[in-house]
Amino acid sequence: MPERTATVASRVGLHARPAAIFAEAAGEFDLDITIAREGEPADEAMDAASILSLMSLGASHGDVVVLRAEGAGADDALDRLVQILETDHDAE
Repeated sequence: MPERTATVASRVGLHARPAAIFAEAAGEFDLDITIAREGEPADEAMDAASILSLMSLGASHGDVVVLRAEGAGADDALDRLVQILETDHDAE
């Protein structure tokens, strides 16, 4: 299963606007994509397309998260989602 790590760049972490942008993008892919804090077991990962899951993850600015996906196009999807996480959406 492909996976990527990303560092949360938004100053407020993965909350409100950054979480909404990320969840919308994750939902555009016909894949099961999960997100977890680095070091957490894969079976505790949350649905990356769920804004509630993202906000309950509690990822702050500078935290490292792990994204996983399986299926056709998983690598491209993960690459795109890493770009979103590593952009400071609060600065825009």
